[in-house]
Amino acid sequence: MSSVGSTIDAGFVARHAELARGYGGGGDPEDPALVQAMQMVLHIPKNDPPARGALLAAAASAVVALCLDERVGPDGEWEERYLTWKRSRIRKVARRARGAQWLAAQEVDGVTVEFAGAQARALVPGPVGEVDPRIRRLQISGTELPAAEEIAVDPEYPVLWVNAELGMTVGKAAAQVGHASMLLAGALPVGRAYAWAAQGFRCTVAEADTAHWAELQRRVVEGGAVAVRDAGFTEVAPGSTTVIAVP
Repeated sequence: MSSVGSTIDAGFVARHAELARGYGGGGDPEDPALVQAMQMVLHIPKNDPPARGALLAAAASAVVALCLDERVGPDGEWEERYLTWKRSRIRKVARRARGAQWLAAQEVDGVTVEFAGAQARALVPGPVGEVDPRIRRLQISGTELPAAEEIAVDPEYPVLWVNAELGMTVGKAAAQVGHASMLLAGALPVGRAYAWAAQGFRCTVAEADTAHWAELQRRVVEGGAVAVRDAGFTEVAPGSTTVIAVP
């Protein structure tokens, strides 16, 4: 990822500063219906479904694109909804869609990213009790996608390494790489984040085996990568390291 010159949009600087502050910190509200979540929609057609890695890369890019979209920034139309979510106990929920369902999801506020034939949409967060009916009807679990035998890693773009030992479903992994793209963008200097934005937040998502995972963990300790540690709401034990993002 190359750096950019000194001219960076002031609005982007403000949005990046908010992302760099981190997220969470607030507890859950007493009313479960008011728990905040970002809904993610994964396009998985019945015929010719996308490759798992490409779909996860699209999901990761869509999440960070929404978090740095001008509409979540100061005085943006999505600002209040975004900040309410970001400053609470953060959650993401991945759902799958095809055909008319996918087309309907495009009508709900959010950002869609396409990568290598795969498509994913990150929606503006809100209370789980107020999910748009067009999204609420979409299934959360069910479809699985096979992992590619080998994924080419492009050194020009960040790589989000998924912990293969955890055996996460595609929906769970989508939420985790979404966390990772947010963390990575916030950890990058604003110039590098701006350059990444100019590249459409392109990234590679690949699985790391045990030996490679140990190496990645060392990079996290040395400050050369960022790690996602799951709260343990679904599938994995609390505190599990699910994804490590390398810029």
